[in-house]
Amino acid sequence: MNTSPLGPRLRSLRQRAGLSQRELARRARVSNGAISTIEADKVSPSVSALRQILSALGLSMGEFFAGDETLSEQIVFRARELTEIAGGAVSYRQVGADLRTRSLQMIHERYRPGARSGPHMLSHQGEEAGLVIKGRLALEVDGRRYELDEGDAYRFDSRRPHSFANAGDSELVIVSACTPPTF
Repeated sequence: MNTSPLGPRLRSLRQRAGLSQRELARRARVSNGAISTIEADKVSPSVSALRQILSALGLSMGEFFAGDETLSEQIVFRARELTEIAGGAVSYRQVGADLRTRSLQMIHERYRPGARSGPHMLSHQGEEAGLVIKGRLALEVDGRRYELDEGDAYRFDSRRPHSFANAGDSELVIVSACTPPTF
């Protein structure tokens, strides 16, 4: 499992790609200051911002957090072994680190009250589904809003613009899956 801090890992991959901070920022359509503060581990980017940055490097979220190590076939993943792929108001903990040879991605998601998946709608190749374990989810797909409670589930084509938000006063917990791994 990759345990190195996000910032130094991003810097290393950017440098390996032969890009300046300015060039990566231009390609990712974020500010140069954003790249600088992320690489210095002064801020944790939103999931959508990190996805934009990694896309400019030609990487998926799964590839970024997999690290360089090669893992053997792991069957059971203890809670402490889940790979944190985003922190802050929204926590995404992925089952497994290296998804390069996988066709399914599972994530344990936690949203603080008022938290959302990012400032922009998400859209990516594949299909995703999830189950609300705790709290109240506000799901928006193609401009239509749905409210889901504990035990409710969703499934949709991920190419459709979508977003997730905690619509309640307590923590929202979701278990989700997408195929292919595109997060």
